[in-house]
Amino acid sequence: MRASRADGESIAQRESEPQSANLAIDASVRDAWVISTRKVDGNSVIVSRYGDDIWWFTGSTTNTVMAKTRVTFDTLPVVFQAKGRELLYRYMTKGRPGGKRARAATLIRFFNELKFFLDYLEQLGISRFADVTTFICATYAQKQRQADRTKPVASTPAAESVYRRLSAVETAYLLSQHTSDPMPVYPWPDTTPGLLAGVTGSAKNRPRVTPLMSDEVFSRLFTHAWHILEQADFLLELRNDLQKQRFERQTAKSHKQNNRFLKARGWLSGCAEFKKIVHQIRVAAYVVIASVSGCRNHEIAALRSNAYYTSTDDEGETFYWIRSISSKTDEGVTEWMVPKSAVRALQVMEAWAAPYQALLANEIETRRTADTRDPHIAIAHEHVGALFVGMDPKKGMQVRTLSLLKLNMDLKRFASDCGLDHDLSSHQFRRKFANYAARSQFGDLRYLREHFKHWSIDMTLRYALNESQEMELYLDIHAELDEIRESVAATWLKSSEPLAGGYGVRIMNWRDRDMPVTLFKDHQHMIRSIAQSTSIRSNGHAWCTADDNQCVGNDLERTRCGSGCGNAVIGLRHAPIYLDLYNQLKDLENCQDIGEGGRARVRRDLGRCLQVLSALRTPVTEPA
Repeated sequence: MRASRADGESIAQRESEPQSANLAIDASVRDAWVISTRKVDGNSVIVSRYGDDIWWFTGSTTNTVMAKTRVTFDTLPVVFQAKGRELLYRYMTKGRPGGKRARAATLIRFFNELKFFLDYLEQLGISRFADVTTFICATYAQKQRQADRTKPVASTPAAESVYRRLSAVETAYLLSQHTSDPMPVYPWPDTTPGLLAGVTGSAKNRPRVTPLMSDEVFSRLFTHAWHILEQADFLLELRNDLQKQRFERQTAKSHKQNNRFLKARGWLSGCAEFKKIVHQIRVAAYVVIASVSGCRNHEIAALRSNAYYTSTDDEGETFYWIRSISSKTDEGVTEWMVPKSAVRALQVMEAWAAPYQALLANEIETRRTADTRDPHIAIAHEHVGALFVGMDPKKGMQVRTLSLLKLNMDLKRFASDCGLDHDLSSHQFRRKFANYAARSQFGDLRYLREHFKHWSIDMTLRYALNESQEMELYLDIHAELDEIRESVAATWLKSSEPLAGGYGVRIMNWRDRDMPVTLFKDHQHMIRSIAQSTSIRSNGHAWCTADDNQCVGNDLERTRCGSGCGNAVIGLRHAPIYLDLYNQLKDLENCQDIGEGGRARVRRDLGRCLQVLSALRTPVTEPA
């Protein structure tokens, strides 16, 4: 990457340049076209031009490593390098027909996928797009599908990979129509890249790729992370004091002195272990924030100092918020409601990152002193104030936002330190958050009350949003909610599943009819229809289908659900609860200090429990 070739050149000049390379124009003029610029202290500095072998793009998220913000044309077959420039320039300035200009990530992905096709053409001895036929494209597609067969049959990412490569050919065809070497025919006249790759339907209907983290794994990760954060104040104070005394000694490698210093301050596990746990503070904070916010990796990577604030409603309830940048759906500045634990993690990270931010400020000043137009000044500025940062020893100990690759490596080590054999990665936390938020309506309402300050998902959507919140996260939660509802409804409709409760009995009567499915296209459609048309939530001891939370069976009089309540469905999963309740009530029945009224209520509740257990075919053993 280099600075400008000419002073005073600006983005405005770039906007005025041709938006197609398919022009009879002098090569020296074309090669001077501006590809990317950066603002350095208010001045536009040209980073890449058309004739450069490497094009550096701007606008990537801060967790993207520099190597993934460029394309290198000499990696293409020689005969296609000039054509590759033409295609990419058109894509960058105009986009696909009817679409928007492609952003950096899209351009780089297209370039990388197109290389496979260009390599294939070179193997066939083809050097022009004009010579590409539908037969050649068909054989290329067949080659990609055959490569896919070497992987597991249910490997969705492999099918998606084939789809991306074939889509790149389609994009090349469309873009080439505006270049000096157009592809003569559409690659697949009678089909589409999706059908050829076996990827059909909307993304919502495709199988999930992200695995759902188990509760046991999640619990151990979060518990260990929170334990580290609880020690963070002591650890960071000790780190700062150690760095100070190292500076006073003017050496950082006297391990004996470092160990003596740490031991004197109460740390007995040695310098190596101390360095490790201080490093783990960063990943522990990430685990906590990702777990309780549902933020994506690039959104957490974009968190800055003072990224949190509080608000208070009319009833004096305090809400906690974090603010970051989201580029997934062009939302820009976005906010998430979080519990107080996320704020604690952010406060810890502000202290953790302080020495790194000091080094970053020093780098900027050093570069500015050497060259006021150095593009790396602008790059460094993108990471000022970032919390999840690290140093790269291969690049002069530069401080930059932690890349997704490095973060995932840290997460895998963290899981191993927790004694887990789990292939942990950052994107698993978002799905776990959505699943847990959805499940809170199906078992533990306390979580939703604490996190969103409202009793149900619907109440959350109605009242807890502000204009800057990320709507897609709520859609993810509802997607998990739909899956859980369908799973519950499917259990209700099993002929072998005994049910209690008034609504449960009606379901059993309905499903035992000769042909209940005739109302629906098939069994799955029946399950989905019932799940979507029924308000289903758990109060812990039954499924409640009421449209509100006014029923006392949800809290004050729990056995009421078993007395024929028309909104209650009680299944086998609830049987142990009623069995334990029955045994406790039997002990209470003999108490003399509860009075006759109390004993009458106990007998009533015992009868309700017996009614439920009998319906669920669960035997009751009377005490001797």
